[in-house]
Amino acid sequence: QVQLVESGGGLVQPGGSLRLSCAASGFTLGNYAIGWFRQAPGKEREGVSCFSPSGYARNYIDSVEGRFIISRDNAKNTVYLQMDSLKPEDTAVYSCARRLYLCSGVVSDYADWAQGTQVTVSS
Repeated sequence: QVQLVESGGGLVQPGGSLRLSCAASGFTLGNYAIGWFRQAPGKEREGVSCFSPSGYARNYIDSVEGRFIISRDNAKNTVYLQMDSLKPEDTAVYSCARRLYLCSGVVSDYADWAQGTQVTVSS
């Protein structure tokens, strides 16, 4: 069974850091791009970052550039989102998802989703 299981969310103060994990099972990350998305209260879900089978990685939101880094651990079949210098506006439910081969920041391009994990940045 194909599964994406997220962990690592929680409450953090502004300026703090979190690392989200997206553990894949039932398929190999060698064939799928993994995207991170977030949905803040009252807002549309938006693409955050993506890591492709080729090792291509990028952010889709200007405000996270230099703060968020997506990475992959092939041995653990897991993709991570390292989030540093967190701001209150980063507060959202974060979800990872998969699509074949190519990265995309478009929600509708992804069919398989993890359950989502809450990230709250507040003092």
